[in-house]
Amino acid sequence: MITKADIQRIKALSDKRGREEQGAFIAEGEKLIEELRCAKLHIRHLYATTPLWPEAELITPKEMERISQLKTANSSLAVVDIPRYDLRLADPSRNLVLALDRVQNPGNLGTIIRLADWFGISDIVCSADCADCFNPKVVQATMGAIIRVRVHYADLAEWLARQQHAGTPIYGTFLDGENIYSKSLTHNGVIVMGNEGQGIGATCAATVSERLYIPPYPADNSGSESLNVAIATAIICSEFRRR
Repeated sequence: MITKADIQRIKALSDKRGREEQGAFIAEGEKLIEELRCAKLHIRHLYATTPLWPEAELITPKEMERISQLKTANSSLAVVDIPRYDLRLADPSRNLVLALDRVQNPGNLGTIIRLADWFGISDIVCSADCADCFNPKVVQATMGAIIRVRVHYADLAEWLARQQHAGTPIYGTFLDGENIYSKSLTHNGVIVMGNEGQGIGATCAATVSERLYIPPYPADNSGSESLNVAIATAIICSEFRRR
């Protein structure tokens, strides 16, 4: 039986402070939870309104509504340990790594994590002021990719400076960059994506060695000023993988 104290603890996980204090996050939905059960992430508690899994604690639909973070509660919810990854796993000298500078919209972050999974990018390095990847909205938007993509939080400018010093190619998008469709691209390096409204900050931009531009069509199109950061990430990752 789920207690009032259990409900309070689960509801506290909607807040970043609560997630940090408990070291856990919420995952909802049968498909996502089934992926979690097959992965290495540790599930602390599993709740369901129907007997989907032998280890699940059965609760009523009303109780599920009280603990769910969704507008329409699902039939299952898991409380999962937050994984901790060694930043050294993000090795742009060998692979492509995404770096996010102040990406603050949970939907954008979740979509970018899903894109990284699709394009075989295992690591994302985020600035400390990015959205929390274990925010329930982000977790749902990843559609399970949060299980397979390692998301790191660090002093991004300092991390990029170290990659720059090591001679690793660092790519970023700018209005004065080179056309991505004619630019020579490498199989490794860092792809930096910036804030929704302000782009890549000056400190991080100073480390970028390869400035890219996604041209509109036609070239003199005077419509939208910029692309959504998640859409821009999809275009860039697709072009890197196409080569």
